[in-house]
Amino acid sequence: MAKRKNKNKSGGFFWKILFVAALAVFCFSGYQLFAIYRGYKAGVDEYKEVEHQVTRTSREPLVLKDQPDTGQTLTAQENIQEPDYQPPEVDFEELKSMNPDVIGWLDVEALDISYPIVQGKDNDYYLHRTFKGQENFAGSIFADAANAPDFSDPNTIIYGHNMKNGSMFGTLRRLYDQEKYKDSKYLWICTPEGKYRYEIFSLQYAEVTSDTYTLFSDHGDAFASYLENMRQRSQVELGTEDLSENDYIVTLSTCTSDDQVRFVVQARWVGTY
Repeated sequence: MAKRKNKNKSGGFFWKILFVAALAVFCFSGYQLFAIYRGYKAGVDEYKEVEHQVTRTSREPLVLKDQPDTGQTLTAQENIQEPDYQPPEVDFEELKSMNPDVIGWLDVEALDISYPIVQGKDNDYYLHRTFKGQENFAGSIFADAANAPDFSDPNTIIYGHNMKNGSMFGTLRRLYDQEKYKDSKYLWICTPEGKYRYEIFSLQYAEVTSDTYTLFSDHGDAFASYLENMRQRSQVELGTEDLSENDYIVTLSTCTSDDQVRFVVQARWVGTY
């Protein structure tokens, strides 16, 4: 009888230890989830504060300042709809006082994406730092460090995290998954020099080593071939047939559940307002 009691006691002690260990794991996981949520919220709150401070809705009509010279008799502009959308009016003097690394403001018509664009000395600094330089997993919307800061390169690459709470580029894939491109195929990059309007011509999934991420020092045949390849790789037909070596494009890139694959949105410049 004594042996059986000792056996029961040892068994009970084992289950107590197991319960305490499971409880510790549960509490630690809960704390980690809370820390992640708190970090997400801090990032969202910061950007909402920045947006509130430096942007306003303009009531002034948009005036076309410049448009592409495609070198074609029938220009691409003849197929471009005039904007009925008002991108934000941005106080860049105030914005640059917060962070001199800012180079523009991105606004996607069909989505709730409206953020400052920064550019660091490398592509790591803003990967997990907010616009104000606070360490946060959400990071920033940032341009490739190798690009010209005035969007004058043939292809300017802009990165952003696919955040589960929908912030940053968390809703970017809805352009394809939920066919939001049907609502609008246009996005804007506002700068101190003007508001650049872009027309989306490609929605694709690309491997991280793909030539989708090719940067070009000038326009030419290689860039023209690249544009046609990107158009053909689009997951949907967007009706763009007249891409030119003289075009300027932006490539928006965000992560997916596969570490080796990114979702990419590419759009060409169609006018400055």
